Amino acid sequence: MATEGERWVGLAVDFSEGSRAALKWAADNLLRTGDSLLLLHVVKDPDYEQRETILWEATGSPLIPLSEFSEPSIPKKYGVKPDAETLDMLNTIAKQKEVTVVSKVLFGDPREKLCQAIHDIPMSCLVIGSRGLGKLKRVLLGSVSDYVVNNAACPVTVVKPPTTHT
Repeated sequence: MATEGERWVGLAVDFSEGSRAALKWAADNLLRTGDSLLLLHVVKDPDYEQRETILWEATGSPLIPLSEFSEPSIPKKYGVKPDAETLDMLNTIAKQKEVTVVSKVLFGDPREKLCQAIHDIPMSCLVIGSRGLGKLKRVLLGSVSDYVVNNAACPVTVVKPPTTHT
């Protein structure tokens, strides 16, 4: 998929504050003109009554251009609910940075599916947001970002969400 000199930057997104922080960090510190930004969204508990889930469960969806992913019907058929703020950020970044943005929807365990996508799609790096779980919750639930950092075949940057000071 990636040719010589072409950079594919992966971004794990769940449309949370943490993934928006990761997107902003990638735009400010990593993305450069000509890059391809690959949004990886994992549907943890897929709806098996949707045809696309059954059809693409093993490999994930085909690559979806941002223009199509911005239309409500396309993400909906994969069981994805992107928020308007993230889509606005993506469209702005694509224009300002002159990067190509595509999405891939994966189905299953986020830890395994993100690592598999990194293996299948040679990425230069992956940026992932942190949900900011406390130590106890991280031990009990497991941290997606910890797992990916320790098992990915490319460099991984974990971005913590901004803290709010009152």
